[in-house]
Amino acid sequence: MHTCLKVDEILRLIAYELVPPGIIIGAERRATAVALACCRQGFEDPVLDVLWESQHRLIPLLKTLPEDVWNERECTHLRRPPTTLELTRFQKYTRRMREFRDIGSLHGLPPEMFLVLQRLAFSEPLLPNLKTFRLWSIIAEFVPLILLFVSPRTTSIDIGFDTFNLPKPLFASTIAILPTRCPSLQHIGLQLPRDPMVTATVSEFLLTTNRNTLRSFYADSPLTKEAREVISKLPDLRRLMVVTEKDTSLPSLVLPSLTHLVIKGDHDGGLLQMFHGATLKKLESVSFFVSEQIGDLLGAFGRVALALSVQNTLSEFCLYTACSWNPTYSSLLPFTQLTCLFIESSCDGGCSSRVDDDIIINLARSMPKLEMVVLGDEPCSRIPTGVTARGLVALAHHCPNLSLLRVHFHVATLSALPPTVGVTSNPGSTALAGGCALADLEVGDIPMPKQSVLMVAVTLVRIFPHIEGIDYTDEGWGEVMDAINHSRQIIGYSSKEHHLTKPQSNLNDASLGATPGSATWS
Repeated sequence: MHTCLKVDEILRLIAYELVPPGIIIGAERRATAVALACCRQGFEDPVLDVLWESQHRLIPLLKTLPEDVWNERECTHLRRPPTTLELTRFQKYTRRMREFRDIGSLHGLPPEMFLVLQRLAFSEPLLPNLKTFRLWSIIAEFVPLILLFVSPRTTSIDIGFDTFNLPKPLFASTIAILPTRCPSLQHIGLQLPRDPMVTATVSEFLLTTNRNTLRSFYADSPLTKEAREVISKLPDLRRLMVVTEKDTSLPSLVLPSLTHLVIKGDHDGGLLQMFHGATLKKLESVSFFVSEQIGDLLGAFGRVALALSVQNTLSEFCLYTACSWNPTYSSLLPFTQLTCLFIESSCDGGCSSRVDDDIIINLARSMPKLEMVVLGDEPCSRIPTGVTARGLVALAHHCPNLSLLRVHFHVATLSALPPTVGVTSNPGSTALAGGCALADLEVGDIPMPKQSVLMVAVTLVRIFPHIEGIDYTDEGWGEVMDAINHSRQIIGYSSKEHHLTKPQSNLNDASLGATPGSATWS
């Protein structure tokens, strides 16, 4: 046996390479784990640690108990309580878990299972070494059991409650204990219903949490005045969600370490209060969720953000509204470092998109680092104004690293372009060789005429040579994607046989400014 295999760190590194961590599934993976654990006694613990480090359901853990404890394959009914020896073996696995996630699978578990869990955690936490606890769609019966899972080692909590039957007093008493049970929390995420008792509970939770360790606070709930004052002045806080209410005073954000900010409100009034006199030296991402009265939020944000020099650090800007909205994008042009631009609004009652070639070209020229662009709702068939092939070519030319695009556009302009149009990437870009890196295009309800399928496919693959998927409703776009894939197979075969290379164009701003019919394509 080589000397290096006597070093525990090396054994664990080998285990991680050969047996990826996660839920226990797949015969091949189980066989690999068993073979590795059996090849040398020292491998057993590293392999088990890797296998049990992260679990996504309770069922695999419960199945470590003997088969005669449960009379159903999915542990839906308890036949007998486990013995002390069986529980000791059970804890051999629970001590290895560092992350537990569950999304709604608790609904099918029997009530007696909760009693067993309580017995298992009588003298210590059920998962004593758990660091990350993420549970969504929690049912009422499970609320008091939250405390069985977390421990002093837990640093990250994400909890989403079933809002239809949330027992508020029980929830309040459980949440109140969490800061004591988990004294070193770094991340808190809570998805909750709007309720005065919930507001008071979450605010008290924040006030009693260790502020020196807290780095991220996402709670879908308003806060009391005292809690708002505290959360707005934590020097080491990096991620924050704020929920605003009408006629609520919001303090300025003095958060020099903050990188991600999410603001939710029912109206635009007051959403930007926190930016006035703020200290935001490292802000990278801002997201707004507004349901009504959107107003000129982009213009107001642009003015206050420029005053704070946020344009130098901001790389993501997102705004979501359920209203029909026609924003003015010019206020965002100074934010030249943006890589993600999401402006989602509704098309209910008629298409609200007014994004045309001039808008998309100005954005592309100002923001050459863009990787994801979503403007408006899912593209529809009622397009009063839209981008043409000219705008798409300009976007591909100026933003070579673009990977995702959703914008209303006129498909007819794609079928009118010569098939030899292509795009070269900007010098010094990190895009894939051979043009824009766009992989995903969302076209929604935009209709695709049968007679235009082939021409649109050829034009798209020339503008976006690395396109991999089209998100569509009209089945004609499926035929476009099939044509693109078939053409690549043909080109690939031809290149191997005859060493042919794909023709490329050499575009410049002069040709981009010309109409599609007059541009010279090489």
